[in-house]
Amino acid sequence: MTTRDENRFKTLKASLVDLGPLRRGTVLRRFVPCGRPGCRCQADPPQLHGPYYEWSRKVKGKTVTVRVTPEQARLLKQWIANARRLDEIVNEMQRLSERITEPLFQAARRPPRGS
Repeated sequence: MTTRDENRFKTLKASLVDLGPLRRGTVLRRFVPCGRPGCRCQADPPQLHGPYYEWSRKVKGKTVTVRVTPEQARLLKQWIANARRLDEIVNEMQRLSERITEPLFQAARRPPRGS
């Protein structure tokens, strides 16, 4: 168990307080054709319609995609970044926890001296 690992763990734990709202998924910016004959999106080169923003995520194991406004897309991108940061912090905390606790775990398996 090292003081450096323990200090890093405490720093990570404290950083959780600064995370904002969380959402999962992906925000896409899309340009699409409409399919109407003679529309500019059918020209050569095509001038597609958009941008349109879509938010995709898993709900009960199924992918759900909804169209969102540019403002909603901006917010979602921040919230998704927060969720990804949370994942990074938790993964690093797990790695540090293993290093911190392994010596204690090994010591608990040894029989007491003098027995």
